[in-house]
Amino acid sequence: MCRTNRATVGGYFLAGRTMTWWPVGASLFASNIGSGHFVGLAGTGAASGIAVGGFEWNALFVVLLLGWIFVPVYLTADVMTMPQYLQKRFGGNRISLYLSVISLFLYIFTKISVDMFSGAVFIQQALGWNIYIAVIALLLITALYTVTGGLAALMYTDTVQTFVIITGAFVLTGFSFAKVGGYSALLAKYGSAVPTNIMSLEPHRYNISSHCYTPRPDAFSLLRDPTQGDLPWPGVLFGIAIVGGWYWCTDQVIVQRCLAARSLTHVKAGCIMCGYLKLLPMFLMVFPGMISRVLYPDEVGCVVPEVCQQVCGTRVGCSNIAYPKLVVSIMPSGLRGLMLAVMLAALMSSLASIFNSSSTLFTMDIWTRVRPRASERELIIVGRIWVLCIVAVSICWIPVVQAAQSGQLFDYIQSVSSYLAPPIASVFLLGVFVKRVNEAGAFWGLIGGLMMGLCRMVPEFWFGTGSCIFPSSCPSIICGFHYLHFAIVLFFCTSALVLLVSFCGRPIEDKHLHWLVFSLRHSRDERIDLDLKEKVEEQRERQEGDGAKKESRSEEVVEGAEQAGVCHEIGQVCISQPKNLNQESSQKLEQLGTITEEPLCKYVVDANALIMMAVAVFMWGYYA
Repeated sequence: MCRTNRATVGGYFLAGRTMTWWPVGASLFASNIGSGHFVGLAGTGAASGIAVGGFEWNALFVVLLLGWIFVPVYLTADVMTMPQYLQKRFGGNRISLYLSVISLFLYIFTKISVDMFSGAVFIQQALGWNIYIAVIALLLITALYTVTGGLAALMYTDTVQTFVIITGAFVLTGFSFAKVGGYSALLAKYGSAVPTNIMSLEPHRYNISSHCYTPRPDAFSLLRDPTQGDLPWPGVLFGIAIVGGWYWCTDQVIVQRCLAARSLTHVKAGCIMCGYLKLLPMFLMVFPGMISRVLYPDEVGCVVPEVCQQVCGTRVGCSNIAYPKLVVSIMPSGLRGLMLAVMLAALMSSLASIFNSSSTLFTMDIWTRVRPRASERELIIVGRIWVLCIVAVSICWIPVVQAAQSGQLFDYIQSVSSYLAPPIASVFLLGVFVKRVNEAGAFWGLIGGLMMGLCRMVPEFWFGTGSCIFPSSCPSIICGFHYLHFAIVLFFCTSALVLLVSFCGRPIEDKHLHWLVFSLRHSRDERIDLDLKEKVEEQRERQEGDGAKKESRSEEVVEGAEQAGVCHEIGQVCISQPKNLNQESSQKLEQLGTITEEPLCKYVVDANALIMMAVAVFMWGYYA
C-alpha cells in the first residue's frame, strides 16, 4: 500500500497482487489527489463556483467502468503496462512509441510544470517570495530530497501524506465555514464578493466590465448554459467523461494499482471506495475556494491587472492563491506548518517520481530505438540530461500555465488533456470492445486525432487564452469552441477514423485476440501473439549486445524456446510438446481465475456499485 514513487511502475507488482480492496481504493485516491487539485479546484471554485466539482463527481461513474470493464480485460491479458496491452492487442511497435511520446508531452505540460507552479504558489503565499525564486527553491529541495533517498523514505509515503493532507483539509474546511458563518452565509455572501478596486489604471488602454469581477449568478449550479456557460453542461456530462475515461481507465499509474489487487472483487470494491472518496473534493477544496473569495475579495478576486501583479505575480487574476491563502491565514500556527510541510513533501515526492518516470520513458522507449546497443552508462547519462531538458522546458512553460484559462490552473490542465487525450481513450475503448479494429486503424486514428488536437491547442497557446479584460486574438472559429465540446468532437472523429481504416484493412484473427477483448475475456482457446518472430529476433539482438553474461542468458532463452516451444518472456504460445500444452493450460486457467468471483462477493460489490451510482445521481441532481 505504501508508495514512495507515484509515477513509476516497477515496484507495484512486487506485492504479488495481494492488495485488498481498501488499500487499492485509498491508493487510487492518493494517486489522483495532489497539490494541483488543492490549488486548481479551489481557484476555479473561487472564480466561477461549483461547476468544477463536476470533474470530480464524474469520476464516480468512470471508476466503475475501470473496475467492471477494463480491468477484467487487462487481467486476462496478463499485462503490466498499458503500452504492453496495446502491443499485444494490435501488434507492432509504433502505437507504443506514440504513447511514449504523447506521455512525455503530457508530463511536461500537465504534470511537471503544474506541480512546480502549485508548489511555488504555496511557497509564495507562505514566505512572500517571487514565483520563480520559489520554483528554483522547490527544485533544489527536490534534488536534495532525491539524493538523500527521499523516494524510499518510509516516513513520507504517499498514503500517509494524503491522509494528513485530507485530515488538514477537513480541519481547514471547518475553520473556513466557521469564519464565513456557515453554508447559508456562503450562499448569501458569495454573490457580493467583489473587490474594492475595480477602476482601470490605464483607461486609454483597457476598461473593466462589471462581469469581470462579479461572481457568476449560476455559481452554485453544476449544469450551466450550453453556449454561454464557462463549463457548459454537454461538456460537463460527456466531455469530462471522455477525458476521465482516458485518465481513470488507461493511465498507467491508476491501472497499476488495480492490477495489484488480489482478485477482481477487490478491484471492484477498491473502485467503489475511491468513488466515495471522490465526493470529498467538492466540500474540501471547491467550497473553501469560494469561501476564500468571500473572505479576501481584494486578493483572491482582484481584477485590476496591476493590482493582481502585485498580489500574485500575474496580471490575469489571482484565484489560484485561494487555498494557500486560507492555509496561511486561517489555520492555527502548528496545523498551518504541518499542512504546508506535508503538502510540499508530497509535491517533492511527486516531482522526483515524475522526473524518474519520464527519464525512464525516454531512455527505454525512445532512446533505445535510436541506439539499440546503448550501454547502461550511456542510458544513465542520457536520462539525466533528459531530466535537465524537461525541467528547463517546464520552467519556461510556467508563464503559460499562469496566464492560461484566465489564470485558472484546473481549467488549464483539463483543456490540455481535452486536446491530447480523447484519441487515446477512443483507441482503448474500441480496442477492448471491437474485435474488427486492427493496428492500422488504431495507429492512424491516433495520428489523425493528434493532428486535430494540435490544430486547436497550438493556436490557443500561440495567441494566448486571454482574460476577461484582454480577450484572446485567436480566431473564434478555432478557439471559440469550448474545450470540453472539442473533446467530444475529437473523440467521435477519432473513433470514426479508426473504424474506417480498420474496415478497409484485414481483420485480426480471433486466435490473436483471446483474453485481449471484452467478448473473449472468458475464452479457453489458446492465443498466439502477433509479431512473434519479430519479438524473438528483437530479444535475441538486445541480449547479444549486453555482454557475455547476458549473451549466455540469451542463448538459454532462445534454446529453451526452440526446445520447449514456450517462451513466457515474450508471450509465445506453441504446442510442440504435451508438457507445454499442460503448462499453457495451467497458465490459461490461472489467467481466467483472476476474473473469477465468488457469487456472494460479486453480488455485494454489484449492489454497492448501484448504491454509489444512486448517491452520485442524487448529488448531481441536488446541485444541478
